[in-house]
Amino acid sequence: MNEIEIGPLKRARQAFSFDDIAIVPSRRTRDPEEVSISWQIDAYKFELPMLAAPMDSVVSPETAIAIGKLGGVGVLNLEGLWTRHEDPRIALAEIASLPQEQAIRRMQELYAAPIQVELMKARIAEVRASGVTVAAALSPQRTAQFANDVIKAGVDLFVIRGTTVSAEHVATSAEPLNLKKFIYELDAPVIVGGCATGTGALHLMRAGAAGVLVGFGGGSAHTTRNVLGISVPMASAVAEVASARRDYLDESGGRYVHVIADGSVGISGDIAKAIACGADAVMMGSPLAKAHEAPGKGWHWGLEAAHDELPRGDRVKVGTVGSLEEILVGPSHTADGSMNLFGALRRAMATSGYSDLKEFQRVEVVVQRA
Repeated sequence: MNEIEIGPLKRARQAFSFDDIAIVPSRRTRDPEEVSISWQIDAYKFELPMLAAPMDSVVSPETAIAIGKLGGVGVLNLEGLWTRHEDPRIALAEIASLPQEQAIRRMQELYAAPIQVELMKARIAEVRASGVTVAAALSPQRTAQFANDVIKAGVDLFVIRGTTVSAEHVATSAEPLNLKKFIYELDAPVIVGGCATGTGALHLMRAGAAGVLVGFGGGSAHTTRNVLGISVPMASAVAEVASARRDYLDESGGRYVHVIADGSVGISGDIAKAIACGADAVMMGSPLAKAHEAPGKGWHWGLEAAHDELPRGDRVKVGTVGSLEEILVGPSHTADGSMNLFGALRRAMATSGYSDLKEFQRVEVVVQRA
């Protein structure tokens, strides 16, 4: 990757976001009906290559079930309002009605309520009873504390999601999570992230992850770049981690780890670009927060917005555009890429002549920076 000198003793790599690139159609086209966008991780197959981000403004037990029936998978946030409050709808309605200047402080108070294991089990059981694949997420800090309860409750996919997750966390005040030991002891496939480099991803793959989240998540709702100075140009990050996956495939003798773009996936074109850069699937928040059924009632935020010491997110007004079904699989009533997200992916693949996701990862892309 090209480096740029920004000072006598500091060089920087050039990197690209999804906005910086475009997909180039090949000489062949095909009918969209002949394109498959199905995706499989471990024993679980989905008609849509997407996970709904574990954010309280997006995923409730009800929306997790609805997303599952539409062909995706909704990831429950096991550290959110649904596991801290018996009736989180009261808190959700309050958050939606707060003046902007009071939002973060009040959210910190609402998220300070203790996590209740029985509520955690009840939310998982509600989704499991519907017959859809059950996915749930914990942060690295709370994984060891609650993992056994989560597994016993019956999750199919276990997600460990943080701003940055590494296989080499260093801590002196407490015993850090040993990812390699932890993952191999679990009876469920584990998806881990975020990460932003091939080196970081390779370590997670060697620890046994079935999937790696690329990016810091949060998207439009996080302020990590402003607060910490950390950001990920997603096109370059996904491509680099996809390259590390290929290296690990050779190193491990054929073990395929799924790459999931988590962040900056705001419209349908971003999904196509993420797959084109090497992702197998995407994790989305804000596009789904715009659904009529979304718990955030037109507002969107992540867990980092309610951090008790250093909030790194905000409550963002996203409005509503349609139902979950219309947003995911159409029909669309707008021309801005906010609806029929996966119909658009199917058409992008058809226009470029590819029949499935793994083929589409080889499509040509160009840089279109101004």
